[in-house]
Amino acid sequence: MDITAFIRELLFGHDCVIVPGFGGFIGNYTPARIDKSTGTFYPPVKQISFNRNLNHNDGLLIGRISMSSKINYGDARNLVEEFVTGLRKKLEKGEKVIFDNIGSFINNQEGNVQFEPDRNANYHLDSYGLEPFQCLPLEGYDVRKRIIRHTEKDPVKQASLRKALWRAAVIIPLLSLLVVVPLKTDIFKAKVETTTMNPLVTAEFENNKKAVDEGNNTESPKAEEKAIQISDETTPVEAVIPVVSEKNPYYVITGSFRLKDNAVSQVNILKEEGFSPEIIAVDNGFYRVCAMTCSNLNTADIKKDSILKKFPGTWVSRKK
Repeated sequence: MDITAFIRELLFGHDCVIVPGFGGFIGNYTPARIDKSTGTFYPPVKQISFNRNLNHNDGLLIGRISMSSKINYGDARNLVEEFVTGLRKKLEKGEKVIFDNIGSFINNQEGNVQFEPDRNANYHLDSYGLEPFQCLPLEGYDVRKRIIRHTEKDPVKQASLRKALWRAAVIIPLLSLLVVVPLKTDIFKAKVETTTMNPLVTAEFENNKKAVDEGNNTESPKAEEKAIQISDETTPVEAVIPVVSEKNPYYVITGSFRLKDNAVSQVNILKEEGFSPEIIAVDNGFYRVCAMTCSNLNTADIKKDSILKKFPGTWVSRKK
């Protein structure tokens, strides 16, 4: 399996991507620059270099392959080991190995791996879509020869001061009348007018007012009674049904095997260590050995770390 595509994907977001057992790719940032001799502008670049001493497994590449290919960690690690083995065989034969858009590898006369990066590849995300461009200075252009032409404009006709004062003398008094008259009069006030010239009118107005007050007093108890009735009505409260979570949603997996007999052998070893293991069949044809189940992820990680020395490659998997 060719894993160069996963390496290119990780180089966009990380400054160091290690291929276990082979070496590490390191991204070096170079800021934007200008070549004054050619008038060329270059965008920021993240160029790739190679260090063969960085060959330990940091889990980044294998974890990405496992997640993207939907296989377990152990199978992804085996794929990387097979890729590195084939890569070393080609280099020992004197062949040139090319990683697309990354660079090429070849063994020199001393038998050491020599890396040549691809100068056209740029893994700096902020420079995505930017390419070098050339901007040459203008020739035969002299600033001193510019001619500023002043266009003649027609004079603006302004009204005479006397005419403006006459308009103000007419408009200002009208505006003051429009503001003062409504404030000094009762034009905008709505009220009942009575006259003392006819006593019958005054008596009728007082009787009507008394009747209105009594009607308001008689209606108030009914309104209060209605409000009490509304407040006494109780709305049913919906019962809250608790959601029952799964008891042990996490597996602690110690191995994954193509043959069931190998899985049974590891189950017997776990039983001798005091565990209660079980075998889980996976859709891809592998058999996983589960040492224990845990109710939360933190507990599962602690259990995994406690048995990692005796069972290397142990990982945590969530129940489906």
